[in-house]
Amino acid sequence: MRPPTSILGLLAIAASIPAVAAAEIISAGPGSYTTARPYHCKPLPEKLHRTADVTGPTPTNQWWSSLVWQEFSNNLFAHPLAMVCTPEGLAVTYPGAAIVASAEAIMGGGVPPEGDLRIGLDGGQTFTAALLGGYCDAMVTSVFTAADASLKTRFGHGSPYVFATYDGAAPVIRFSEIPRVWAGGDGGSPAIGVSVKGNHYGLFAPSASTWSGLDGSEFTIHSGDDRFFSIALLPDASAESLARFQRHAHNHVVEARIDTEVLPGKVRATHRFITRPMEGDGTGTLIALYPHQWKYSDTSLTEMTYASVRGVMKVVDGASFTTEVPVQGMLPMLPAEGIRNPERLLGYLNKEAAKEPPPHTDTYWEGKYLGRLATLSGIAEAAGQGELQQQFLAEIKRRLEAWFVANPGAQDTLFYYNTTWGTLIGSRPSYGSDVELNDHHFHYGYFIRAAAEVARIDKAWAEKWRPMVELLIRDIASPDRNDPLFPHMRCFDKFAGHSWASGNANFADGNNQESSSESLNAWYALAMWGEIIGDAAIRDTGIALFNIERTAVEEYWFDVANTNFPESFPQVALGMVWGGKGAFATWFSADIDCIHGINWLPFTPASLYMGRHPQYVKRNFDRIVEKRPKGRDFNNGWGDLVVMFGALHDPKPAADWLDNNPDCSIEAGNTHAFMDHWIGTLYNLGLNDTGITADHPFTSVLQNNGRKTYLAYNFGGTPLHVRFSDGTTVVAKPNALTKHSENQ
Repeated sequence: MRPPTSILGLLAIAASIPAVAAAEIISAGPGSYTTARPYHCKPLPEKLHRTADVTGPTPTNQWWSSLVWQEFSNNLFAHPLAMVCTPEGLAVTYPGAAIVASAEAIMGGGVPPEGDLRIGLDGGQTFTAALLGGYCDAMVTSVFTAADASLKTRFGHGSPYVFATYDGAAPVIRFSEIPRVWAGGDGGSPAIGVSVKGNHYGLFAPSASTWSGLDGSEFTIHSGDDRFFSIALLPDASAESLARFQRHAHNHVVEARIDTEVLPGKVRATHRFITRPMEGDGTGTLIALYPHQWKYSDTSLTEMTYASVRGVMKVVDGASFTTEVPVQGMLPMLPAEGIRNPERLLGYLNKEAAKEPPPHTDTYWEGKYLGRLATLSGIAEAAGQGELQQQFLAEIKRRLEAWFVANPGAQDTLFYYNTTWGTLIGSRPSYGSDVELNDHHFHYGYFIRAAAEVARIDKAWAEKWRPMVELLIRDIASPDRNDPLFPHMRCFDKFAGHSWASGNANFADGNNQESSSESLNAWYALAMWGEIIGDAAIRDTGIALFNIERTAVEEYWFDVANTNFPESFPQVALGMVWGGKGAFATWFSADIDCIHGINWLPFTPASLYMGRHPQYVKRNFDRIVEKRPKGRDFNNGWGDLVVMFGALHDPKPAADWLDNNPDCSIEAGNTHAFMDHWIGTLYNLGLNDTGITADHPFTSVLQNNGRKTYLAYNFGGTPLHVRFSDGTTVVAKPNALTKHSENQ
C-alpha cells in the first residue's frame, strides 16, 4: 500500500540522517531536531538485546519490552499465560489461577523464576542471554543462547501455547514440584497431560517422540531430528481437552496481525493468526479473547475459558476473529448553546488571557499548558470572542515553533532523535520520557492537539510545520509498519486494546498505564490532525485507537458493566492497569480525587466518551463523594474534576455548585472557562446519546429529556451532509460546528 503523502515526504529526512549526522541538526521543513543528546536527557542504553534478524526501530512500551532492554527479561504477562526469561530457560505459569483482591488492588498470581514449569535444555545448559528474536502484533520470540545450544520460544497475547524449537541439546521441562501425570504416563505417547500447583498443561512432542523422567520433576523429550515441541495451558485435566489442544499443538503461530478499518459508525479490527504446520497439514489455533474483544465479536466461541486480572477470557478455535466497536464521535469544541452565563464566561476568558505565559518547561507540563490554550481557543470561538481566540492561538504557535526548531548548542525546548532506539525525545524530559522512554503518548498528545487546534483555523501554518508535528505522531503511533525512523504503534498494544506507559516494562507486575484519559487525548489529537491535514492514515489511526482504547477503559479501568472486577474488590474504578494486576493507586498521590481523576484529565470536548454509561458515572461519583475527606465541598483537591465528571450523569447539581462557587479551586490543566462551558453544555443540551452513530466521526448527539441535539463539525471548505444512524441528516457548514435540534 502506498504510504500517505506525509510519510513519503519524511522518508527523505530519514535517508539523510547518516550523511548529516556530524552536523547533528536535521531539518524537517522549517523545523529541525538534533541527533545529539541534550544534557538534560539521561543516556539510553547503547545495547538492544535482540538478534541480528530483528532490524529497524524496535518497539518499546509493550507488554514484552523488558526482553529487549535487559539480558533476560522481567515478568511478561501475555494472558492467559505469564512467563519470565531466566538463565535456566523460560519459566511459565498461569497467574489467573490465583487472583485475589483487596481495597488496594486486584492481584493475579505472580511469576516465580521456576514458574509452574520451566522450558530449558538437557545437559545442565545455562543460557547466557535471552534475546528478542522477532515480534508481531500479539506474539514475541525469545531466543535463548548457550555455548553449543539454543532454544527459541514463541508466545503471546491470547495464546494458551508456548511454541518452541531448539538445537544442540534435548529439551527438558522442569517443574516447580513433582507433577501429577494423568495422561501419557508410559512415556511412549507424544502428548502428556500433567497438573502442577493445581494448573493443567499439555506437553506436545513430535509424533515419533518418547519421554523420559516422567516419575520425577524433569521431563526430557527424545525426538531425533524433529527439533520442535509445544506446551499448552489446559482449561481442565481431561482427555478431551488434551486431544483438542493436541490437534493444534504443532501449528506454530508465526505471525499475528491485527488490522483496523474505520467504517461508518464503527471500527472493525480483524485479528489473524498465521500458522505453520511443523508436522502434518493442520491449520488454525486456539485464541483466548479478553472481555473487550468477545463482548464485541460475533465470532463463535468455544465453552473453554481462562481467568485473568482483566476478567474472563473466552476461547476461539480457529485462525481469526473480528471485533466491531461503535464510534464515539469527538468534537474540537463545544457549541455556543452550552454557554449559560455569557458575562461570567467572558470574565473567565479575559482572566486567562491576562495571565503572564509561563516559561517553557518539560514536555509534560508544557503539554498541559498547550492543552489549556487549545481548549480556550474553542471556547472563545463559541463565545464569539475572535480576538481572544487569536491571542490563545498566537501563544500556541509561539510555543510550538520554539519546540520545533533545534538551534545549534541549545539544550532545551527542542527534540532529540536517538538513532539506537528510534525515538524522538523532548528536552527537557520528565517522568522518565528520556532514559526509559515513558509516557511519550501522554506528553506529545498535548502538542499534537494544540497543533490541530491551530490547523483548524490556520491551515497554512499547519502545512508549514507539518513535518515536525508528524514526527511526534510517528514516534507514538506510526501507522506505517515499515517506518524507517520509528516503530509501528510504539505505545499501543493492539491485542490488549490499550496503551502502555512504561518504555522498558521493567517491573515484576509487567507494564502499566495510569492515565488512560491522556492516552485517549493523544488519539483524539491524531484523528483531528489527520482530518484537517487530509491524511486518511493518521485520521483513521486516531479514530481506531480512540474507540478501541475507549472500550478497554470501560472494561478494565472502569468496569462499567460490573463484570470484570472480582466481587471482593470494593472499588468502582482502577487508577492503574498493570500486566499482572489492577491498582487502586497512582504514581503520585493516594488522594481519592487523584486516583479517579487521573483517568479523566484532561477534560476536553472529546471527554463526552466518559458519559456513555450515566448510571456507572453516578456509581463512581457517589463512591468518591462518600470517601472524599470533605465530601461535597469540592473547593479542594481535584474537586473541579469531580464536579465535571458528575455532570455526565446529572448536570444540575454541577451547575448549581459552580454558580455558588464561581472562583473554585482548579486542577492545573483545567480552566474555569471550560468547566463552565462543559457543565453548561450538558445542562442545556443533555447527556451523551450513545445509541446514535454517524457516518462522520466528528459528531455528537446529546439528549435532554427526550429532545435530541445533533452536533457535527465540518473541517472542510464545502458543506458536508452528515447522516446519523437514526435517519437524521445534518448539513454541516464549512469550517464550523453545526447544531441541529429535532424541532428544526
